[in-house]
Amino acid sequence: MDIKKEKPLKYNPTRMIVLGFFIVVCIGTILLALPMASADGKSIGLLDALFTATSATCVNGLIVVNTMIHWTLFGKIVILCLIQIGGLGFMTFIILGLMVLRKKITLSDRLLIKESYNQNSLMGMVSYIRKIIFGTLCIQGIGAILLSIVFVPLFGFSRGIFYGIFHSVSAFCNAGFDIVSEQSLVPYVGNVLLNITIMLLIIIGGLGFTVWLDTVRILKLKITKNWSFYTAIQRLSLHSKIVYLSTILLLFFGAILFFFWECSNPNTMGKLSFGEKILASCMQSVTVRTAGFNSIDQGAMTEVSKFISILLMFVGGSPGGTAGGIKTVTLSVLWIAVLSVIRGSNHTHMFHRSISFVTLQRALAIFFISLIIVLIITLLL
Repeated sequence: MDIKKEKPLKYNPTRMIVLGFFIVVCIGTILLALPMASADGKSIGLLDALFTATSATCVNGLIVVNTMIHWTLFGKIVILCLIQIGGLGFMTFIILGLMVLRKKITLSDRLLIKESYNQNSLMGMVSYIRKIIFGTLCIQGIGAILLSIVFVPLFGFSRGIFYGIFHSVSAFCNAGFDIVSEQSLVPYVGNVLLNITIMLLIIIGGLGFTVWLDTVRILKLKITKNWSFYTAIQRLSLHSKIVYLSTILLLFFGAILFFFWECSNPNTMGKLSFGEKILASCMQSVTVRTAGFNSIDQGAMTEVSKFISILLMFVGGSPGGTAGGIKTVTLSVLWIAVLSVIRGSNHTHMFHRSISFVTLQRALAIFFISLIIVLIITLLL
């Protein structure tokens, strides 16, 4: 009798990434379900623990219990770790562990890194991870110091330092988890240092690691070759130019629209000073694009502002970063394609560079798949 041999499971980087995130969520769920993770000493239950672990790992900021009140220090540290893993990707930490242990980075590991960060080549993957880790620690460290300046006088030295680290990581990873009040950052709506630091962390995290490295490369060349600022901008990659332009436009027009629709709303910005209204409008424009913090009452906003928030959330951040959404580059490519059709052109160009048909296909696929998912889930809700 012939016995058919089972075919081995084909190695698939995408499958491994999904499996890795699933394992991280499961571990986070178990830890958050422990009685020691809850302030009342009772288990929150598997369902609520699963929701919180998923929200933290996927860095979207949705919660079923107040993060500051419900969780103990242990629970908050678990959430912090899940946010960091979710924001940078679990593969980053696996590679970091292998480097610390001086283990060999295999081809399969490099394939996973390539897939995780949407890279086009396997060359320099380990160096790429090193730069990401170093850059992340530097930015989060600076953010933690600046936020600690605000929190230490309010909460004491040790708690203020921890709060600074927690919110720096949460903001950089676009997670939106906060532990300083029951109303997110509403009590700090007029604090310039806190708001600007949080906004910068969100923006930098959402730009994408590829844009970071490209920007650093250009800055080094600008210094060594004494380029003008205009020349340096021209030498940026097409991807970086699109990311910077789309990010600036979305943030600028979002802030203007929020200011216009909320400046006279007594339940949000109506009672604030002019400077606080500007700060709150900018914060709202930055944070709704997947970050999750809020310095005004989201539920009290006008219907128009809520709709604007939906549009900005759908777009999200940029490819290869810590933010979600369909990505700024996807929106930009589709918009340029529409303008090309209006002009009667058969080619899609931006910054004197041609956008390939494959890129346009991917943008269309991402947009419509995301739109269909949103519509189906909306109907279910």
